Amino acid sequence: MKLLLDTHVFLWWIVDDPRLNAEARRWIASSQNQVYVSAASTWEIRIKEGLGKLQFPIRCTEAFEQLGFLFLPIGLAECEGLKDLPTLHKDPFDRMLVSQSLSYQMTLLTADHKVLAYNTALLDVR
Repeated sequence: MKLLLDTHVFLWWIVDDPRLNAEARRWIASSQNQVYVSAASTWEIRIKEGLGKLQFPIRCTEAFEQLGFLFLPIGLAECEGLKDLPTLHKDPFDRMLVSQSLSYQMTLLTADHKVLAYNTALLDVR
């Protein structure tokens, strides 16, 4: 299965945050699954870091290598797919993650109730 981690899920995994439920932990840890982190998440992390809202002590590429996660670039198909998404969520990073999960038939792992309102393959990680 292809999994796409919402930004907060990626961060929770790194710090072993207890808000990440057991089912999500099993899915992420399973060698049967491919785990992706989007360019949108790395972009969001670096923006929040620059604003002083977040500290991320290593480069995202290092985190991916250490964790065995795959990087998902942003392509034209998912940019075009944004126009078809209902405006259930106004956050551009989250909207891109939803569009990517639809474009690549991935299960999006999130705890964001607005993202969970979309009609796509989702796992509530709370």
